[in-house]
Amino acid sequence: MESAFNQLTAQRRSIYALGDQLTNSPEEIYDLIITAIKNSPTAFNSQTVRAVVLFGKSSDKVWDIVEAALKEVVKDPQAFAKTQQKIASFRAGFGTILFLTETDTVHELEKQFPAYADNFADWAEQGIGGTQQAVWTALAEQQIGASLQHYNPLIDDAIHQAFDLPDSWQLRAEMPFGSIEASAGNKDFLNDGEKFKLIK
Repeated sequence: MESAFNQLTAQRRSIYALGDQLTNSPEEIYDLIITAIKNSPTAFNSQTVRAVVLFGKSSDKVWDIVEAALKEVVKDPQAFAKTQQKIASFRAGFGTILFLTETDTVHELEKQFPAYADNFADWAEQGIGGTQQAVWTALAEQQIGASLQHYNPLIDDAIHQAFDLPDSWQLRAEMPFGSIEASAGNKDFLNDGEKFKLIK
């Protein structure tokens, strides 16, 4: 069965060789991103996903913060040099998305629905995961490369201070994006029989 959606999800790959050579304006990209987020489902329509979309020097600041934080924990000079190269590839992009969870909403739902209280944090994670997939695929459709990074909680305090974010917004991931300067390599898949089961 042909599926344009499945073709797009296959096109969505982790792109690490990013550049800033996009013809789209920041406003166009911002609108693309927030539309994908607004249309992504969340449990109880809780809308717990928050996003900060950064361009230019503001985007660079994210990766400056990451580099400074890692310098404190990566003590081997050779290892840190490799880390710097990786961070430089993110900084070279056109922008960065910070994905966050609005934890006050999660806690309020826990109080309102005590029978489901143990699930709301997990459901918020599911919601943000679906949102990340939607945004990533929307970018890929426009030939914009991206990858998903997780330097939280190491950078949480510095990010909140740098961008004046509410305390209730918990950082969950960072997505650098930009022009695709080199394609992703081949992707290996486990055998279908190890992952899936068809029952008629």
